[in-house]
Amino acid sequence: MSGYNAVLARNTGNAPEGIGPYSQSVAFSHYNNLSAQLPIDPASGAVVAGGVKAQAEQCFKNIKAVVQSVDHTLEDVVRLSIFLRNIADAEVVNSVYSAYFPGYVPVVTTVAVAALPMDALVQVEALLSNGVGTIPNAPQAGDLIKTVCNTERAPASALSAQAVAFSHYNNLSAQLPIDPQTGKLVAGGAKEQAAQCLKNIKAILEGMDVPFDDIVKITLFVKNLSDLAQVDQVYKTFFPDSAIARAVAYFPARTVVVASGLPMDALVQIEAVISHGDGTPPQVVEDRHGIVIKANNTPRAPLHPLSTQTVAFSHYNHLSAQLPLNPSTGKLVSGGVKEQAQQCLNNVKAIVESIGHALSDVVKVNVFLADIQDLAAVDEVYTAFFPDGVPARRVVGVSALPENARVQVDVVLANAEGTPPGQ
Repeated sequence: MSGYNAVLARNTGNAPEGIGPYSQSVAFSHYNNLSAQLPIDPASGAVVAGGVKAQAEQCFKNIKAVVQSVDHTLEDVVRLSIFLRNIADAEVVNSVYSAYFPGYVPVVTTVAVAALPMDALVQVEALLSNGVGTIPNAPQAGDLIKTVCNTERAPASALSAQAVAFSHYNNLSAQLPIDPQTGKLVAGGAKEQAAQCLKNIKAILEGMDVPFDDIVKITLFVKNLSDLAQVDQVYKTFFPDSAIARAVAYFPARTVVVASGLPMDALVQIEAVISHGDGTPPQVVEDRHGIVIKANNTPRAPLHPLSTQTVAFSHYNHLSAQLPLNPSTGKLVSGGVKEQAQQCLNNVKAIVESIGHALSDVVKVNVFLADIQDLAAVDEVYTAFFPDGVPARRVVGVSALPENARVQVDVVLANAEGTPPGQ
């Protein structure tokens, strides 16, 4: 196994210690996954005084400290995810963000949620390129190039790139239901807005000569959970997209997040992670489908008709968000949030083990809570599954979860063996 990439968790005293069992940064292969940063002063361990501008400044200071501690710079940030308590604060937070990214801008997702840990007003998360890779004592190509792509056929923003590729993944900015011709929201309700979001994603992919079925993971942000059925009607018309994908009924992994607010007062926003078969220079150009997407489902975890439980590509596996559903009955487990957290993580474990992996391969965990006050109870359960606190983590409070659940968990998994022909 010495020739394989290793999971590399790191922490620095220049950024806040985790308020739970997680690491500040977890690298694997060519990506570094950072835990979401709260506006905590690392010296005091408390949220900084002042309003959202001061808090945003501290979040970015913390990200910069983590990035610099692993010998990288903010130029290596591929994706930023900004979580706000109030979507009206986006403009102020963007002014802070712009000062940290005066030239190159990564892909960005901005969303307001019901609550954040420590009653913060803002939380910022970063995904970082990792050119040297994580094979022990064997640095890989350190000169891999980020490839930024923008097309006039999709909405453009001075604050974000439409797509940033690095190594074998393409990361897209979350797409709003904006007509690229007018720069305004499309007319209609959630159904029309979902269609426009997906059209924008498709336009970006076509601008890079990437097929729609190369999408590995989708995150749906919806303002109202009651709109999900309408969104799904549209969703099914976009996936599967090709005859090959239809033959195997391929759907990407998926997570649904209820937002308390979205930019431009949209009802829907969609984020996508894309496989990038030929990689970025100086990797050898491979056939587009030379490295294959491997989709997998197991009856030991809940099945969903519009998503695959886990989709692997190259050295990562992306799991669909897991609800506290008993896979035998398809119903919510009985009990409170502890029992629900246990079931979510049991489902994650079943999926991970079904593809020959272990929970020690998890590099990132996202936890969604219907009541942020449940975090301590969830962490009691969580620690039993991740006793070393290795995965990076994000926690947000949401106003509702599918199936009226109290907790939902999704994860990103290291895939050391890669997918063919990278085995």
